[in-house]
Amino acid sequence: MSTNRYIDTRGAVTEPVNFTEAVIDGLAPGGGLFVPERIPELSLEDIRELGEMPYAERAASIYRAFDTDLTDEQIKTITSQAYGTNFDTEEVCPLAALPNDVYLLELWHGPTSAFKDMALQCLPRFFSVSAAELRKRGMLDDTHMILVATSGDTGKAALEGFRDVDGVSIGVMYPDGGVSDIQFKQMATQRGSNVTVWGVRGNFDDCQTGAKAVFNDGEFAVDLHERYGIALSSANSINWGRLMPQIVYYISAYANLVSQGKVELGGEIDVCVPTGNFGNILAAYYAKRMGTPIRRLLCASNENRVLTDFINTGTYDISERTFVKTPSPSMDILVSSNLERQLFELTDRNADSIAAWMRDLSGQKRFQVDRDTFAKMRALYAADSVDNEGCLAAIRDVFKRFGYLMDPHTAVAWQVAENLREDGVPVVVASTAHWAKFGNNVYRALHNIPLHGELPEEVASLTGCELNSLIAEETGLTDIPAGLAELDSLPIRFSDVIDGTPDAIRDAVCEFLNSQVK
Repeated sequence: MSTNRYIDTRGAVTEPVNFTEAVIDGLAPGGGLFVPERIPELSLEDIRELGEMPYAERAASIYRAFDTDLTDEQIKTITSQAYGTNFDTEEVCPLAALPNDVYLLELWHGPTSAFKDMALQCLPRFFSVSAAELRKRGMLDDTHMILVATSGDTGKAALEGFRDVDGVSIGVMYPDGGVSDIQFKQMATQRGSNVTVWGVRGNFDDCQTGAKAVFNDGEFAVDLHERYGIALSSANSINWGRLMPQIVYYISAYANLVSQGKVELGGEIDVCVPTGNFGNILAAYYAKRMGTPIRRLLCASNENRVLTDFINTGTYDISERTFVKTPSPSMDILVSSNLERQLFELTDRNADSIAAWMRDLSGQKRFQVDRDTFAKMRALYAADSVDNEGCLAAIRDVFKRFGYLMDPHTAVAWQVAENLREDGVPVVVASTAHWAKFGNNVYRALHNIPLHGELPEEVASLTGCELNSLIAEETGLTDIPAGLAELDSLPIRFSDVIDGTPDAIRDAVCEFLNSQVK
């Protein structure tokens, strides 16, 4: 079979590209997203056999199924480096069982204690190997600047993954005041000579919209090439090299359930995912497309419930929607970039429809899908949201009943799973971060302090690390990852705050690149 190639959701790319090109480019010209021409299919026996392999071999097997233009040996090296020693458990992403066939898929055992590590330990390696391959083929001259918009966790995971990688610089933008103290310190103290971080005045959508505008600026691309020999690329889940590793852990979770005797081979499960940008649940969709017996995809939203409303109505509308800061900041998103890929698949890959809907979203702040697409969406997805106090109540309830402490994002998904699941169907809940990344809101939950209520003075004065230590003392949980526990002792390297306009982002990128010239 020939190498699988990649097409563009908006149809601007007339000649499909290889995997290596899709990874390096990140975003298609015209703003579309790359998807593979062929989605591979796995048999039930293939999936069962994955359960007998270490995680790195599972990932390599699934990547090979996508028929990329990387060699088997390159893929084996990438996965063994990414998942060999960088996680605090050999299982990489174990399942924690709660009563009534609920399984928490712990995706936070990597170096930054968030699910983003599952992909961002692979993507920099994909990127380096792809760049080397394209240079070898005479298709690439520039080095690269990775530009990332983050709502909290992607930023640190991308910074850590690309730290001191040859031929790559990375700049991360986060909403100033819109991330937790721990998330801020993880980014602001980041080691590495090729990294920078900017706070952005506004919310995550301002970061993401500004980044996309800069990516689509042809004049700026020419300027970067001529002045610095640099091309821009992305490490957000708009990059297929970021999304593909996320597919692996859903297939892996099912293989684990079968190997542990929790599910019979071929028996269906539901999957519930807390999501704002739609990438994490989209990965579960592709796992289902590949043959994993996933019955329904349960989409969990916080008070920024644009995805829940869309799945339930077929209309995506942010024209009069108020952005809400919640205890689960990584989901505080109104423009869900990866939804575009899902709609592309549901319309039988109709790029004209996608381009029209995306124009409507950009110009009118809303779009409405046709009846057939809506029916297909409803057949795949169920959706619900959890408000701020409901999120905190779920953390408190689960800890009281089961002794398991969840972060706020996992709590949203757990509660939605409770709301939507049906008896007799096991449900896998994506647990996306260690509780210690969000100690302030976890403390509020455990002590029944409302989100806008005042913390006791002696608690309010604590740093995020100190508060985590207090929570650990009170709960008897001593598993705070070393990478979080050390943050107070590290110097703050990055504290600049910029506007989220394309001009301000371009200026910040150039200022950083000027500082990199030796």
